[in-house]
Amino acid sequence: MEALITILREVRDPRDCNARHDCPAMLFVALMATLCGAKSCVDIADFAEANAADLVEMVDLAHGAPSHDCFSRLFRLLDPEAMTGIFEAFARAFREGLGLGPARGIVAIDGKRLRRGYERGRAHMPPLMVSVWDAETRLSISARASADGNEVAAALEVLKSLDLKGCTVTADALHCHAKMARGVRARGAHYAFKLKGNNGPLHACAVKAFANADARADLAAYETLDEAHDRIERRRASVVAPPPDAPAFPDLALFGRIETGRKLAKGGIATSTHYVALSKHMSPKAMSLATRAYWSVENALHWPLDVVFDEDNARTRKNHAPQNLSIIRRMALDILRAHPDKRSIGRKMKRAAWSKDFFFELFTHMQ
Repeated sequence: MEALITILREVRDPRDCNARHDCPAMLFVALMATLCGAKSCVDIADFAEANAADLVEMVDLAHGAPSHDCFSRLFRLLDPEAMTGIFEAFARAFREGLGLGPARGIVAIDGKRLRRGYERGRAHMPPLMVSVWDAETRLSISARASADGNEVAAALEVLKSLDLKGCTVTADALHCHAKMARGVRARGAHYAFKLKGNNGPLHACAVKAFANADARADLAAYETLDEAHDRIERRRASVVAPPPDAPAFPDLALFGRIETGRKLAKGGIATSTHYVALSKHMSPKAMSLATRAYWSVENALHWPLDVVFDEDNARTRKNHAPQNLSIIRRMALDILRAHPDKRSIGRKMKRAAWSKDFFFELFTHMQ
């Protein structure tokens, strides 16, 4: 906990000099409350009041438990850039505490809208968070708020502060463009970007390259068959080298293709074909595993944020509060997930609220 409080002290307090409550202490209390199921600033203030006797032993609460207005004002005013820096520092320290080094496997980048965090009259433009996710450890590396809703610009910006040497960065087709490819390669990583019609020339080139390989009947493939939850899906992955006349794209090494066939409940089979742009030579199996690992950012990060932490329904909406509280939720999710207890994230959250011993275990097991 001391290391966490030290990291939180790096945040510059945006409030006036007459603010009574300590900023790092309030951030710490907000994180503790979120670990125990708090969903809003009102919940955080109620948690602080109910547990003030224990919290004063950990942080400075000289003026008692802050009110929900105090928490709301702090999160509205905090600089999201500063919170991103704090989150990245937390992620590095957290990995070290768990005995993990920097990410070296599949790293997924994806955007997530805070659907009900929009300001009045801007329901069409809810706040956007860009997540950077380590698929191997299922821990966040970074998250950045996009001030103007531009996911591409936010993703390019977040790359600049990360150590991704040896990683393979995966992203959806929105990020399959030259600037992103150069940004990933500049960080010492390779890319595996989904390739669709928004990059028309490159997509057409990939389709043609696979058509020629299919005509020669010399294309190696890797197939899988999954059966679960009344769903049967067959996937066939293959790779091919880009032709000499392929459109210019930074460090392009291969095209990948994944053909899927899914048996429908009412009969028949639904098929689809996806293409991938790769900067690294991979076997069909490695390409298939890398692209499939991308979906863990949806299943293991965005889904718990929405279902367990109720982020999609959070109505905190003024200034920077939605984005800053989203950072707190991601920190809490990492702490809960890293604990070796086999319970679900939701059960761990309830147990932390009900058992003081388990609450402290969330931190002590990392040391």
